[in-house]
Amino acid sequence: MARREFTGLVRRTIIGLAAGLAAMAAAGAARAQEPSIYGVWINHAKNVKVETKACGQLLCGTIVWASPQALQAAREAGTDSLVGLQLLTGYHQSGNEWEGRVFVPDLKRTFYSRIYRVASDKIRISGCILGGLICKYQTWTRTDD
Repeated sequence: MARREFTGLVRRTIIGLAAGLAAMAAAGAARAQEPSIYGVWINHAKNVKVETKACGQLLCGTIVWASPQALQAAREAGTDSLVGLQLLTGYHQSGNEWEGRVFVPDLKRTFYSRIYRVASDKIRISGCILGGLICKYQTWTRTDD
C-alpha cells in the first residue's frame, strides 16, 4: 500500500470514528434530556395522585393525594387509608417499559403491570391477568406537585 493510500485510509478511519462517537454522544444527550419516570402523576379522572420514585433498585409509587370522592369510594370498598398506600411495587425497567405489580384498591387485589411512557408528560399504567394476556390501562399525566 502506498503511503498516500495509507494516509487516506487512516484519515477516513479517524473521521468515521469521530462521526460515530459524535452520534453516540448526541444519542446519550437526548436520553439524558428525557424527563424522568419519577415524579407526581394524576390519573385520568383527576381524583388520585401517585408519586413514583426509586425504591432501592426498583420503582414504586405511593398515593399522595385523593379527592373526597375517591376517599369515599375506597372506604366503601374496604380500604380505609388511601393516601399513603403503595399502589405500584417492584417495577424494574425492561427496555422501554417498566414491569411490576399494581394494587387496585377497589378490588383489593394486586396485578401484574407495565408502565409505558406515552409522551414526556404522560405514562400508561396497565393491570393484567392471565400472564399479561388481558390488560386494562389508564393514562396518567405528570403534575407540578
